Amino acid sequence: MFPYGRWLKKRVLITVRTYPAPSRNSIEVSCTAGIDEDGRWIRLYPIPYRFLDKDKRFRKYQLIEANVTKAESDTRPESYKIDIDSIKILSEPIPTDRKWELRKAKVMPLMSKSLCQLQSERDRNKEPTLGFFKPRVISSLKLERTSGRWSEAELSRLTQSSFFDNVPRTQLEKLPFDFSYNFACNDSACKGHQLKCTDWEMGASYWAWRRKYSAEWEIKFRDTYETKMALERDTHFFVGTLSTHPSEWIIVGLFYPPK
Repeated sequence: MFPYGRWLKKRVLITVRTYPAPSRNSIEVSCTAGIDEDGRWIRLYPIPYRFLDKDKRFRKYQLIEANVTKAESDTRPESYKIDIDSIKILSEPIPTDRKWELRKAKVMPLMSKSLCQLQSERDRNKEPTLGFFKPRVISSLKLERTSGRWSEAELSRLTQSSFFDNVPRTQLEKLPFDFSYNFACNDSACKGHQLKCTDWEMGASYWAWRRKYSAEWEIKFRDTYETKMALERDTHFFVGTLSTHPSEWIIVGLFYPPK
């Protein structure tokens, strides 16, 4: 087991980056995860992505190197604290040509049978808390309206003074919707699931298409993230548990090569 307090240089292929949220201990952070050089899941935090120097702003499917240490405040076994000043980007993003062949080679060895299987394993062993699987069927995408404003506590965290040189010009925008997928997984006893999705691309798409299409944004959004994900793409989900609710799973990333 990796000892607490010891820093180790690791190489990680980034596969997950969620839409940022105010953090209890820092300004804003994105849940970031990937696959280390041993072929295992790893969760890296805190990563205030918009505050990083430009030469450290990695993209998904880029290989990075950084100093990490086992997280003490986060009991999830895959969680590691990262020294953001040590981040080095080692590669260009893995391309998506030939139906994502090279990306598949990296993530498919870690694919689980189903979410039901992941839940059962975690309930028995307290791990894993990260996983990857293909839903048997995606039935719908739920858009649930929420407050479009940060709470006073969240706003206080976002506006606190920062030690970073690269302070974003704009304050982080709060998504006024929660996005959730209803699906069934490849388990004979599966009764169906509804999981919130926090993928960065989905949040960014909402803002881009609302500005471009105004009131018609939902048509484009549902066409991309509901119709195409269910019918035209070989959609898989990256999932993880919440640190504050260890038995609760959310979708933290989408993997969608063409069928």
